[in-house]
Amino acid sequence: MNDNKKRCAWCFGFDDYVKYHDEEWGVPVHDDRKHFEFLILEGAQAGLSWSTILKKRSGYRESFADFDPEVVAQFTPQIVEELLLFPGIIRNRLKVQSAVTNAQQFLKVQQEFGSFDKYIWQFVDNKPIVNQWKDYKTAPPTTKESDALSKDLKKRGFKFVGSTVIYAHMQACGLVNDHVVDCFRYGEV
Repeated sequence: MNDNKKRCAWCFGFDDYVKYHDEEWGVPVHDDRKHFEFLILEGAQAGLSWSTILKKRSGYRESFADFDPEVVAQFTPQIVEELLLFPGIIRNRLKVQSAVTNAQQFLKVQQEFGSFDKYIWQFVDNKPIVNQWKDYKTAPPTTKESDALSKDLKKRGFKFVGSTVIYAHMQACGLVNDHVVDCFRYGEV
């Protein structure tokens, strides 16, 4: 990007990464389908780079019914086997199966709380936590809020929802604003 805007240093490398930073990361999400999308993507990222997942995002969208939890919850073992052959996603059996399990649990949370959004935002008192990092490397990998949310999700049967994964979800979905203070997006989200 040659627009002279100051950005968080982690987002450089390829145009889609910068676009994701500029348009999505840290913007408060209140759409259940978008929350489900990030749960799948963040779980798939475990042990990998976010740039790897972004490059496969369209493959995930195609493979996981445009992130419709009602459809994914019905995936059979045969569908899981077919997904493991598709190079457009991370072909890790545990991660693919966890998407199905998480879809089933996601629907239960929706039923209990009225929406996944209502459920997840209660962990930050229904408003984004705004941090003031000068360097993105000083942001922690977990917080007490991500610890609590992770623990509750695990108790509900979700998989690949450790505190680090969940903190990344909270950052991505705007429950936390971790843009560095001199990033042009800091005051916009």
